[in-house]
Amino acid sequence: MLVEVKIGALIMDPNTNTPIVVLKGVDSDTILPIWVGAYEANAIALEIEKIVSQRPMTHDLFRNYIIETGYKASRVTITDLRNNTFYALIEFVNNIENNTLSLDARPSDAIALALRLDCAIFVEQKVLDISTSPTQNGIGIEDEQIGSSEDWPDLIG
Repeated sequence: MLVEVKIGALIMDPNTNTPIVVLKGVDSDTILPIWVGAYEANAIALEIEKIVSQRPMTHDLFRNYIIETGYKASRVTITDLRNNTFYALIEFVNNIENNTLSLDARPSDAIALALRLDCAIFVEQKVLDISTSPTQNGIGIEDEQIGSSEDWPDLIG
């Protein structure tokens, strides 16, 4: 089962000073924190804030290539969590040639592209189950660190 999510917040982990993308369920109370690199967090933040760089950044370049080749991103899916590493797929459709393409991606890159290509983001239910299990203590962040969803800045409408 897939759960649709959006970016609930882009925050810094106070213990490690590492950026965290907090995905929030669109139609549920789902919360999934994903630690990301500084460059990827910057790429996500630039798109959230609609800041255009003077020259295309890597995610912008890939977006331009996708559009020029006639593809459209249909969705991004966080597909797995293994050994504290998240996995994602970006699914593309080419209506001209009537074919589809799926690419393996880091979730941070997939999210940065999803924002640029205006496509939905989903999480496999099994990923949510694994990330909240007691055996994954290193993955989840404490509820008091996130706070309630009302405390989050509404970064995307």
